[in-house]
Amino acid sequence: MSSAEVSGASRAQVDAGAVRRVRLASLTTLKVGGEAELWTVEDDTGLRAATGEPFYVLGAGSNLLVSDEGVPARVLRLGRAYAALDALDGRRDLWLGAATPVPGLVRRAQRLGLSGLEGLLGVPAQLGGAVVMNAGTRFGCLADTLHEVEVMLDGSLERLSAHALGLRYRHSELPAGAVVTRVRLQLTASTPARVQALMDQVDAARKGQPKVKSAGCAFKNPPGDSAGRLIDAAGCKGLRVGDAMISPEHANFVVNLGAATTADVLALLALVQQRVDQPLELEWRRWGLPGGDAPQPGWQRTERDAV
Repeated sequence: MSSAEVSGASRAQVDAGAVRRVRLASLTTLKVGGEAELWTVEDDTGLRAATGEPFYVLGAGSNLLVSDEGVPARVLRLGRAYAALDALDGRRDLWLGAATPVPGLVRRAQRLGLSGLEGLLGVPAQLGGAVVMNAGTRFGCLADTLHEVEVMLDGSLERLSAHALGLRYRHSELPAGAVVTRVRLQLTASTPARVQALMDQVDAARKGQPKVKSAGCAFKNPPGDSAGRLIDAAGCKGLRVGDAMISPEHANFVVNLGAATTADVLALLALVQQRVDQPLELEWRRWGLPGGDAPQPGWQRTERDAV
């Protein structure tokens, strides 16, 4: 596809209302962040066109901090066609769209008596984002059930095994420019009651997490310790900059009291780092910020496409 064809695809999508400028604060769970051009894609053809230039991929908007100035690259969002839960119908080996909401997936698996996803209870993500971050809790992560993924890479669909993704704690090694489109899970046959009992254990352990606007845990747990414990021990609970505050309920959560900005959040995180006596690694993705995540390369710019 030539640059002119990509441009034409962009224009057609704009005319159809699938591309628009939005404040990303409205689409992130922390409710901060500036403007970007949002592309909503409903099929693989649209996704191929949308990935022809540098881009970010937006899932559920959790685990993400966006600059107050927004981002210059386009932001892609997979539409409803990638989010159907109907495929989860009792089979233990199944493919699901990457925009499938994890909370709904966990609940549906429980009703069908399928086990393996209990450790994802309470994770506010879409399935594709859960792959990218190997999302989970101390009770389990997506790698426990992930078998294979389909990705759009360099304008083509490819399948990658879970082993090839290098999954570890809050990390995967997807190729640069890859967009997860579908995910293959292998679950275990159980009963609704047994799965619910496991979910109840996870839920009880997560009762201390805040219910107000947040982006999930801010820092990764260092080996053998808990970031929340270290931040709490440093006396940071309730610490506040503007409307950004360290949650009094769980020290590894930053909450938005209503009008926080990204600048407030960054200043608060810097204060925490100053007070904790060892370095902490931020878990969130960061868009448009120094040292943050660069946009994914558009497929027209790759060496593979140029050959």
